[in-house]
Amino acid sequence: MRYPYERRQAILRILEAEGRVSVADLSRRFALSEVTIRKDLAWLEAQGLLIRTHGGALPADRNPVELAFEVRERLNREEKIRIGQAAASLVQDGDSIALDASTTAMYLARFLRDRRELTVLTNGIRVAMEFAGRPGITVLMPGGMLRWEAFSLVGTWGEDLLRRMHIHKAFVGAKGLTLEEGLTDVNPEEVRLKQAIVETAKEVIAILDHTKWGRVAFATFCPLERIRLVITDVQAPPELVEAVRRRGVEVWQV
Repeated sequence: MRYPYERRQAILRILEAEGRVSVADLSRRFALSEVTIRKDLAWLEAQGLLIRTHGGALPADRNPVELAFEVRERLNREEKIRIGQAAASLVQDGDSIALDASTTAMYLARFLRDRRELTVLTNGIRVAMEFAGRPGITVLMPGGMLRWEAFSLVGTWGEDLLRRMHIHKAFVGAKGLTLEEGLTDVNPEEVRLKQAIVETAKEVIAILDHTKWGRVAFATFCPLERIRLVITDVQAPPELVEAVRRRGVEVWQV
């Protein structure tokens, strides 16, 4: 890759997919000196995007700081677009749906702009903005505190509103999915709001790429048996995919 920006984005994608990177491995992958790779890692750490270790780096979400939305938006972008497009096929004109503040939900929103008489409940600022100027779509947002790193609104006001709504389908991302813990996320306030979404929805549809399978984050917001469908990409671990299917949960790989 000719440009440092492209290379650094590629490093972040590898880090998200594999959970750690080493200087030696990145040097081989990019056919560059270890000095250049260390400079890239130092720059990414200065932006708060990773944590350097001896000989490599770990994701920034190994500590309480989350990756910023605009960074997560670019990670596994092609997979998220395919997942969003597949999820959009489940939404009919006249539906009432809930979208969380995940980056995958934002890509899903882009495929829903031409729906008619659609009601969208979301706590995601960026998700809501995707529907700006679309007269056929009504967007409802709960009140609460703004989480700038996630562009989301959280808090008890929003949770109370959500529990009074009647939602046909809820589309939710997650930081992790396992058989035992179901869908999990890292932020306690985001977890509580997602729990409210799950409680009020007739159907829960998980939208997450392959990097989230087999991971467990801070807390569960949706047990596996509550999920109707998981939409993921073709790189999801086959054994875990089949195990989820044996539990009665449908899985689409796109």
